[in-house]
Amino acid sequence: MKLIHSHNELEVYQLAFEAAMEIFELTRSFPIEERYSLVDQIRRSSRSVASNIAEAFRKRRYPKAFVAKLSDSEGEAAETQVWLNFSYNCNYIDNIKKNKLEQKYDHIIGKLVNMIKFPEKWSF
Repeated sequence: MKLIHSHNELEVYQLAFEAAMEIFELTRSFPIEERYSLVDQIRRSSRSVASNIAEAFRKRRYPKAFVAKLSDSEGEAAETQVWLNFSYNCNYIDNIKKNKLEQKYDHIIGKLVNMIKFPEKWSF
């Protein structure tokens, strides 16, 4: 296993950052009346997935703090999936985009759960 020096090197962080940027681009076309509700919420939660991973990486010497931040990230990923469902049900995105992003977040959640189950692999 390669030694990781920064959260930027974590595959789960890269996936979360990529997904958040995809959501940013996608929400640019949402109606103006959604700017302060749905758009702000889905952008915030998607960005929080990546930012909590970065925080967790810096707290990895304290296993409980590490797991807590990863758990926050997992929760934000699930929240993002809820906002994707709202986006689909309001006809702002099609089923293909919704499913693609939901699958990305399922993959991210799976990686986070594995990190949470084995925090000792990440501590020093």
